[in-house]
Amino acid sequence: MSIVLPSGSAEPFTATAKYTAPVRRPVEPVGRFFLAHASRTLRGHTWSEFEKLEAEKNVKKVEEDEDLDLGDEEQSAELLEHDPREWKTADLYAVLGLSHLRFRATEDQIRRAHRKQVLKHHPDKKSASGGLDQDGFFKIIQKAFEVMLDSTKRQQYDSVDEGANVLPPAPKSKYDFFEAWGPVFASEARFSKKQPVPQLGNLETSKEEVDAFYGFWGKFDSWRTFEFKDEDVPDDTANRDHKRYIERKNIASRKKLKQEDNKRLIDLVERAHAEDPRIKLFKEAAKKEKEQKKWEKEAGSRKAAEEAAAKKAAEEEAAKKAAEEAAVAKAGSKKAKEAAKAAKKKQKRSIRGAPKDVEYFGDASNATQIDGDIEILIEKLDDVQLADVATKVTGTDASTVKSAINSVVSDLIAGGKLDGSILKYFGK
Repeated sequence: MSIVLPSGSAEPFTATAKYTAPVRRPVEPVGRFFLAHASRTLRGHTWSEFEKLEAEKNVKKVEEDEDLDLGDEEQSAELLEHDPREWKTADLYAVLGLSHLRFRATEDQIRRAHRKQVLKHHPDKKSASGGLDQDGFFKIIQKAFEVMLDSTKRQQYDSVDEGANVLPPAPKSKYDFFEAWGPVFASEARFSKKQPVPQLGNLETSKEEVDAFYGFWGKFDSWRTFEFKDEDVPDDTANRDHKRYIERKNIASRKKLKQEDNKRLIDLVERAHAEDPRIKLFKEAAKKEKEQKKWEKEAGSRKAAEEAAAKKAAEEEAAKKAAEEAAVAKAGSKKAKEAAKAAKKKQKRSIRGAPKDVEYFGDASNATQIDGDIEILIEKLDDVQLADVATKVTGTDASTVKSAINSVVSDLIAGGKLDGSILKYFGK
């Protein structure tokens, strides 16, 4: 038999055997997934509603499973023989068979556990079984039941229930900090007035959360009262002084136990804080951060010092250069002054020698008067006039020299710089 395949196939398909004849069979849906689907469909539940209902069923089932052995706990021979007059010193949760639950036991669980203990330890049942009349433990059962159903008395008992305590790990021993200390703090948390109590966390817990955790325990507010350990106060009123004495003694005992418990808790928290690996990590991180800041500060100081040194060197260099330039300028100024002074002397010599060079204008008999007037004139001339007159009287004839001198005399007299009456020859 040959079958034609779709176009594009390389070769036609060829069957190697005969086909089995088709058979129609009824199919019935079964299984937990089908039942879950059917349940959702029939009840009109959404997926989230269905899952919530299933979760509630599972929780209820777990709780029922946990309660199956309520009251089945076997009491020790020592507990069974406990003196009923000293019932307060007995482990009342163990008496009811609730050692595994203790302060977490509900009222319903207490009632059911008590019922089992009554059926098991009732004096009539023991007598019927041929045993001696032993109702001491039964009395303790009744006392335990009475305490557990009274919320105030139960809290007083829970306040001193050592059986619920979790001891910290032995000092200097090797252990996982969180596995060892987590249950310790969870046990102590039952005494807190403030709820919920922060959790210990793990190695990844942030510093803020760790600080908040130890801050909470550092200010822990405990409701423990230790009243359960009070000495019984006599009911009779025959001796009132003795009754007051017992009451004062109980108050003092409670206060002492409270102080001891506070100290115990403080020591416990301080030890946990000292051994907490996160605290060590936080301290190391803080130390590194401090060293980093110190290094950055020192680096900044070094940079500032380098900049200050560079600035100082630049200023010193600039001052040195300025001093050199000032020295050069001073030297140049000195030379200029000396040159000017020399020029001035030369100009004065030129003016003094001018009359003599031209033979005193042909009037040698008045040479003394002429030289005197020239000295007066030179003293009155400023630097500009001095240079101008020296230029005019140098290398010229008598007439020009005399004319130049008379001209400057006239200017000085007109300017009020020279009194003409003191002159003997010029200006006449």
